[in-house]
Formats: sequence, structure tokens, C-alpha cells
Amino acid sequence: MADKLIIFDTTLRDGEQSPGASMNKDEKLRIARQLERLKVDVIEAGFAASSNGDFEAVQCIAHAIKDSTICSLSRANDRDISRAAEALKGANSARIHTFIATSALHMEKKLRMTPEQVFEQARLAVRFARNLVADVEFSPEDGYRSDMDFLCRVLETVISEGATTINVPDTVGYAVPELYGNFIKTLRERIPNSDKAIWSVHCHNDLGMAVANSLAGVKIGGARQVECTINGLGERAGNCSLEEIVMAVKTRRDYFGLDLGIDTKHILAASRMVSQTTGFVVQPNKAVVGANAFAHASGIHQDGVLKARDTYEIMRAEDVGWTANKIVLGKLSGRNAFKQRLIELGVQMESEADINTAFAKFKELADRKSEIFDEDILALVSDESVTHEKEQYGFVSLSQHSETGERPQASIVFTMDGKEVTGSSDGNGPVDASLKAIEAHVKSGAEMVLYSVNAISGSTESQGEVTVRLQNSGRVVNGVGADPDIVVASAKAYLSALNKLHSKADRVAAQG
Repeated sequence: MADKLIIFDTTLRDGEQSPGASMNKDEKLRIARQLERLKVDVIEAGFAASSNGDFEAVQCIAHAIKDSTICSLSRANDRDISRAAEALKGANSARIHTFIATSALHMEKKLRMTPEQVFEQARLAVRFARNLVADVEFSPEDGYRSDMDFLCRVLETVISEGATTINVPDTVGYAVPELYGNFIKTLRERIPNSDKAIWSVHCHNDLGMAVANSLAGVKIGGARQVECTINGLGERAGNCSLEEIVMAVKTRRDYFGLDLGIDTKHILAASRMVSQTTGFVVQPNKAVVGANAFAHASGIHQDGVLKARDTYEIMRAEDVGWTANKIVLGKLSGRNAFKQRLIELGVQMESEADINTAFAKFKELADRKSEIFDEDILALVSDESVTHEKEQYGFVSLSQHSETGERPQASIVFTMDGKEVTGSSDGNGPVDASLKAIEAHVKSGAEMVLYSVNAISGSTESQGEVTVRLQNSGRVVNGVGADPDIVVASAKAYLSALNKLHSKADRVAAQG
């Protein structure tokens, strides 16, 4: 494996820990299929013991995905590990990823365990997991801030117990590249059986160095697996970004000398799918997948690129999927063309009835805008009315009136428990009036902590994609809605967020 870098994607587990980024089973499966098309080596599908919903998602992905290893996280105890193994039954290739904190701070303040207790629990957890699956990964949580002698002792023992991958997390994003790379190198040099496991890095981006730290772990430390997420999604400042790691190693193969199994043409599609599913918009100047990543505004740059592309471009836009996203379907497009586009986008419907429902929504949209982009289709199939996700609230219709000098008014019809209700309100603007009309009936008491609007494609005819983040009783959820009318999109997003609040799926916190 010395010449290959393993890409371990944890968008569906660690990425989902972003406030409001939780995904349902259908959404997770759709993203997992896209990750499989991307040829990700390992997909961490969730934390099976954290909730019934996560268990079902891991189980569903384990049965559906054939070309990637499917992994479930578990704490270092028999119950979590058994739950993970049960969820992974039927997978072509299964991995259990178990962890326990090893830093003095975490052991004392969080676990309230002695180092000896942690050592013993790590040893027994790996032994137990190894009896259930052949592929076991172990992570010492907050590993980078752990005592080196203690960490060496723990890791040598878990390798002896059968751990096949050793992952060293920079859980709080405290590392800097040279020091982190040398930390991994020292561990590998000091642990006698280090060659019996693949070494992995998992870095957080609190100081903006997750990608740099991960690359240092690879180049200096000799790690051969990187744990990362699409768009760098993750709690706090996020995780190491998959697209940046992949393109750095691919573009600078002269330096890293490593091969990748990733099919980079599917990077952009994965980025857009994750963004639209979670409501976390990709910043325009984001490396590789941002809207401006391959844009040249400077006249000197434009002139250089026209004369010789490599004067200012070190990657080709089409290599990460930019030119693959050509238009285009319209109102004259037939069902077969639509179905084929779904397949190309990695969207798999459960039945012909679901395809028919989605196609009807597509034709309805095509009557309102002349060109349908890939982003439009992804937004359309994410609609709860298409996915048949059980919903407490559903959008029916909306009318609103606003004019200069007058207070805007809105009237909205939506379903509550399957029954239609009508709400009316005024507001500071048509969006405010519409959402107040909903809240007057629902009385959720939720606080809105984010409202954002993003154009799905580049014209005034574009659909508006709205993200609404609500907080209530410590829970944070995102709702996403899309429509050519941004007031309607806002109402859909608000109802989507209310549905997630209503689901009240309890989750156990995982590692950072």
C-alpha cells in the first residue's frame, strides 16, 4: 500500500456533526452513492449506536454500496461495537472504527477514567471488534495532545490485538504541519509493530490548517490514509477537505509520489449534492469547487490563459467535473432523458412511481424556466414531497402582496398532520410575512439563527435555494427549499426545518 493514499470520507458521520447538517436515511444513501461513483476507498456511513436512524442509515448503505468499504464509528465498548457490527452485516467490505480519548485532559475531565482504565478499555474494545470483523480501525481521541509514551503503549497494544488501521486525530485543530508530521513519524518509529497497520490522519480546521496538517502527516509521517469530508464539512471550523487533499496529491504527484483511486470528474457533483442536502453553501473562492475556483478576472491572467492555459491554471476545470455540468434539459425533454440524467447525477429512485413523481415536478419546473441545470434536478429530488419522507408539515400554496410604502401581506396554505390549514400575516417583507403566517399556526417557539438565499444557477430565471436554520431546546436543524420564487423557497425551507425539529431524533455525541 506504500504507493497508494487511501481516502476515508466521513461526510456522513463527522460532517453531519455540523450544527443543523443532520441527514435522513435517503439523503445519506444518495450521498453514499455519489461517493461510490467518486471511488472513495472508505465511507464512514455513521455512528450506528447513536440513534435508530443512524443505525438504519448505516445498514441501508452497507447493503447498497458495493465498491467502497463501509465503516461505522463506535465508542470503545461492547454495546457500540456490537451495534456497529449488526448494522454492517451484508456489506461487501465492512470496517468498525472504535475510539477512546487518550489525552490527560480528556481522560480526567470527560471520561473520568485513569490511564490504566483507558488502556484496558482500548485493548478489549479492539479485541472484541476484531472477533466480529476483519477490518478494525482504532482512534485515540485527542491523540495529538496525548502523552507520547502513553500513546505508544496504547497503540502498540491495539495493533497486537488486531487493529488494521491506526488513526491519529488532531481532534481540536491544534496542530501545525511540521510538528504534526513529525508526531506521526515518531509514533511509527517508536512502536515496534507499527508496520502491521496502516497509519491514518484526521485533522480539524480550527486554525485553518487541516489540509496542510494532513498532507504533512502523509509526507513527513508516512500516513497512507486521510480522513476528510466533502467541502470540508464538519463541526466548528470543519474537517480536512476531500477535494483539496485529492487535488493536492494529484497535482503535486512529483512531490508526494502517491497514487489515488479517486475519479476526480465526480468531485464537483459530490460537492453540490452535499451543499444542497445540508444547506451549507460553498463559498465562491473555495479551492477546487468554489464558483470562482477557475475564474480569471485580471486582464493579465485572462490573456495568459488564452495564450497558454498553464500560465495561471495548475488544474483543468474539467478534471474535477466543471465542464461535465452542461445544461440541459427543458420542457420538451422526455422521461427517459430525465431518468438518464438522474443516473448520471448518482440519484437512484426506489421505484418507477418515485421517478414519475420526480418527473412530474421536473415538468412543472420546466414550464416556469426554460433551462434545467443539474443543480435544479438535485434540488428537485431533495424535495420531501418527492422522497416521500414522512412529514408533519407540507407546502401547498402561497400568495403575497407587497408594494412600496405598504406593509407586505402573505397568505399560505400548508398541511399539518395531513390536514390543510391557511395562515395569514403581515411582515417587514414578503418572506417575513410568509414565515410569520406559518409560525402563527405551528407555534414552534424556535429561534431562527440563519437565513440565507443562494441562486442555484447564474441567471435571474434561476431557482432560489434558501437555507433556514432553527434552534429550539438545544437542537439545531437546517431546512432547505428551492423554487424560482424565493418567497415560496423560503416557506418550503422553513417547513423543512420544522419537520426536522418535529422528528426529534436523539443522537449520542461522537468524537470531535
